[in-house]
Amino acid sequence: MANIENRKFIALDISGKNYLSWVLDVKLHLSAKKLSHTIDEDNAASNEERVTALIFLRYHIDDGLKYEYLTVENPLELWQNLNDRFEHLKAVVLLKVLNDWSQLRFQDFKTVSEYNSTLFKIVS
Repeated sequence: MANIENRKFIALDISGKNYLSWVLDVKLHLSAKKLSHTIDEDNAASNEERVTALIFLRYHIDDGLKYEYLTVENPLELWQNLNDRFEHLKAVVLLKVLNDWSQLRFQDFKTVSEYNSTLFKIVS
C-alpha cells in the first residue's frame, strides 16, 4: 500500500467544471515528468512513455470518464477526446467573466482587499 501514489491535483470532474485548471495541472506535471510530448501531435514517444502518460491521465480523471474512455490506449487520443468534449467551456467561462467584470463595483465590497481579490480572480 505504501507504493500507491496520491493524486497530484483534483481529478477532472465528469461535468468538466474544473477542466481549465485540470488542463494546466496536467501540462505542468507531464512537463515535470518529461512526458509533455506524449500529448502533442506527431510525437515520437516510446511505448513506455505513452503508457506512463496514459496511466497518469487516467488516474486524474473521474471514474465515469475512465469507463467512457476505457478502450482508449493512446494518451494523445484521450487528450484530444477530452479536449473535444470540454473545450467549449472556455467560451462559457469567458462570457461569465465578462459579465462579472461589467458588474464589478468598488462600493459592493467592505474592504479594498476583498475588491482586489475579486478583481484578480476575474482577471485570472
